[in-house]
Amino acid sequence: MAKPRADDEELRKAAEAAIDVGEGKQKIAIAIRVTKSNSIWAKSGRLNRHMSKPRVLALTTTYSPQGQKPKALLHVLKYSSGGVLEPAKLYKLKHLIKVEVVPNDPTGCTFMLGFDNLRSQSVAPPQWTMRNIDDRNRLLICIFNMCKEIMGHMPRVVGIDIVEMALWAKENTPKVTHQVKAQDGPVASVLTQSDSKVTVERDLVSQAEEEDMEALLGTYVMGIGEAEAFSERLKRELLALEAANVHALLGSEPQIQEVLQGLEAATACVDDMDEWLRIFNVKLRHMREDIQSIESRNNKLEMQSTNDVGLIEELDKLLDRLRIPSEFAASLTGGSFEEARMLKNVEACEWLNGAIRGLEVPNLDPCYANMRAVREKRAELEKLKNTFVRRASEFLRNYFASLVDFMINDKSYFSQRGQLKRPDHADLRYKCRTYARLLQHLKGLDKSCLGPLRKAYCHSLNLLLRREAREFASELRASTKASRNPTVWLEASAGPGHTANSADTSNVSEAYSKMLTIFIPLLVDESSFFAHFMCFEVPAFVPPGALANGNKNSSDDNDTNDDDDDISFIDSDGNDIKSNNGPTELGTLNEALQELLDGIQEDFYAVVDWAYKIDPLRCISMHGITERYLSGQKADAAGFVRRLLDDLESRISMQFNRFVDEACHQIERNERSVRQMGVFSYIPRFATLATRMEQYIQGQSRDLVDRAYTKLVSIMFGTLEKIAQGDQKHADIILLENYAAFQNSLYDLANVVPTLAKFYHQASESYEQACTRHINMIIYIQFEKLFQFARKIEDLMYTITPEEIPFQLGLSKTDLRKMLKSSLSGVDKSINAMYRKLQRNLTSEELLPSLWDKCKKEFLDKYESFAQLVAKIYPNESIPSVGEMRDLLASM
Repeated sequence: MAKPRADDEELRKAAEAAIDVGEGKQKIAIAIRVTKSNSIWAKSGRLNRHMSKPRVLALTTTYSPQGQKPKALLHVLKYSSGGVLEPAKLYKLKHLIKVEVVPNDPTGCTFMLGFDNLRSQSVAPPQWTMRNIDDRNRLLICIFNMCKEIMGHMPRVVGIDIVEMALWAKENTPKVTHQVKAQDGPVASVLTQSDSKVTVERDLVSQAEEEDMEALLGTYVMGIGEAEAFSERLKRELLALEAANVHALLGSEPQIQEVLQGLEAATACVDDMDEWLRIFNVKLRHMREDIQSIESRNNKLEMQSTNDVGLIEELDKLLDRLRIPSEFAASLTGGSFEEARMLKNVEACEWLNGAIRGLEVPNLDPCYANMRAVREKRAELEKLKNTFVRRASEFLRNYFASLVDFMINDKSYFSQRGQLKRPDHADLRYKCRTYARLLQHLKGLDKSCLGPLRKAYCHSLNLLLRREAREFASELRASTKASRNPTVWLEASAGPGHTANSADTSNVSEAYSKMLTIFIPLLVDESSFFAHFMCFEVPAFVPPGALANGNKNSSDDNDTNDDDDDISFIDSDGNDIKSNNGPTELGTLNEALQELLDGIQEDFYAVVDWAYKIDPLRCISMHGITERYLSGQKADAAGFVRRLLDDLESRISMQFNRFVDEACHQIERNERSVRQMGVFSYIPRFATLATRMEQYIQGQSRDLVDRAYTKLVSIMFGTLEKIAQGDQKHADIILLENYAAFQNSLYDLANVVPTLAKFYHQASESYEQACTRHINMIIYIQFEKLFQFARKIEDLMYTITPEEIPFQLGLSKTDLRKMLKSSLSGVDKSINAMYRKLQRNLTSEELLPSLWDKCKKEFLDKYESFAQLVAKIYPNESIPSVGEMRDLLASM
């Protein structure tokens, strides 16, 4: 490989086109053709080759513009289907760790390149086969030079004599060196093939080393023409060298003696120095132990001093916590509870509460908890607490009683004759609120003391509320002037016009509404204030000012909706109450409110009973008023107030049901009276009663009235049927007249009241049935033979043919003629007799025209059916036609 082949330049250009060398950033050092074969491991452990493919290996160097080291890359190029080179694989030479010549190839042209970044090391690397040894050496020397110059290390070489390669490079590679400088980087010497057509970067031995070796060899005439002569020469030179060494040793004996004497003197000095060092080491060891002992005692003294200082500070803090200020002790043991001193009492409570909590384990170090001083001081504080709680509880119980007694003894607080007085508790709450913070601190000191205080407050205020309600209700009834309306509406013995001029009793409902308007907000506010004042743990709700009755102005006059009264509490029906305040005391509060307000319901009951006695129908309007208040209290009222409204509603419903039951008894007494004819008295009276009841309906009282309608009308219809059954002769007349009267009297109400409309339709059906039965009876009385003959024919038509009927006994043509003669001769007289019969039994003349029209229509329908039967069975027989009969009826 003295000279490169002519096709190397073309191969280089094709490789540059395939690699796409851009603007000189990459430069191809060498491009050479190879054959690639994939090797596999055989069972014997050897590599077998197969599938050889032509490839081109190209070595390039890449220079970075930032001054970094150049990069050496190995490109594997393959031929496309058109014979053009294209990239197939790229290796970085910095990962090259081994170059191995395959031993199975006797030519030595096949080798493998081992890289440390291959994905699978278990797969054998590809084998590259060159055309000859020169091509192989050219490529490998270029790889070695790049690794040494650029990476600074050489790959491991297996199966190649590196000396032979160096000699080959020396003999075959012309040295054309081009210095390439990277920007701000090291200088690399690279041999290119642009001029010399040889690609070798540098020799394995540097130029300087080679020159030195040649100079050394040139100064020594080896004379190695004959091997034996050369061997003898080497023996002689070795003997001469050894003799010279022995002579030198013998000549240097005096100097050796001097050196030995010096060494002995130095050894003696070293031994003395060693002894002195041992002595000094022992002394230093004892001194070090003494210093450590001193430092240990000093550290203990310093630690003890620090601990003593810390202990004194902690004891001083503990003494400060255990000290009871004299001013607080005086307030807790014997101070006054007057309003002017309440601030000092509250401060004393706050200090006492904080001091007791400060001596408890969470706030006090557990090591102090069992100290005698702490235990004694805790006992002293407990004694102070019990004394103060006892004194404060006794004072508050007496204070509540004195406030209420003062108000009860002052008659100006209550309603008097001729003057209704609205209860006003603003002053009472203001005075109680002075001690609200005291109650909160008492709860913190001793929660059990609140029970007796709550009972004392409830007992005292209950007396006041009951007195106010009793006086107000009494004056309300006395100041309301109303005439009593009769309670007997449907009695048969009552006169016909006793309900015509019923007195106006609307002021009774207004009085009941005023009672609720005044006292329901008051009771709600009292419940709210009580729960807040007595420190109940209950959730807060919306303000109770907005009630369902809309009387916001009346509640504003009471001046009770202040800052402490802006919550309401309990839903006794178990409504969903959500609060984030932890466990609540709703059950305890309910019991306390029961005790606070118990007994006041009797005065509300008295107003309801009084209104019932004046006008029982006023229960309807009172029920609506109560339901309106009840719907307004569902979400935000105290539990007792809701129960009170529920009880009032039940009381009103009970009184109204009592009135309905009495009316039902009045209706049922008609059944036991003497024989009656015509329209019963309770039919029109019920219409008047229903009209009045509709006038009194308010709000949600519709259900109450509808239930009354259902019960009354059911009793009315049942009684009517029983009376009719007792008089079989006139039963249908009684039914049709009374059902007609029921429809006529309730026509207007049935159009607007669905419950009455249902009974209206029921009466209409019963009226039609009674009319049909009565008219058929009258027709059969006058024309019995005629329609009996027709019935016989109809019965036989189910069993025999129409042609056989004239031959039956009693149904011959002769029998037909006899029957027609006896029934239709003087038919006008028979019709007149029907009319007189219908007119004689009726007591309601206005029903006669409609009944007579029904009678004529029914008779014509029956006669038409008879004429059709005769025409079918007796076609040759002549009878009066239907048209003639219709003209006869129309003329009468």
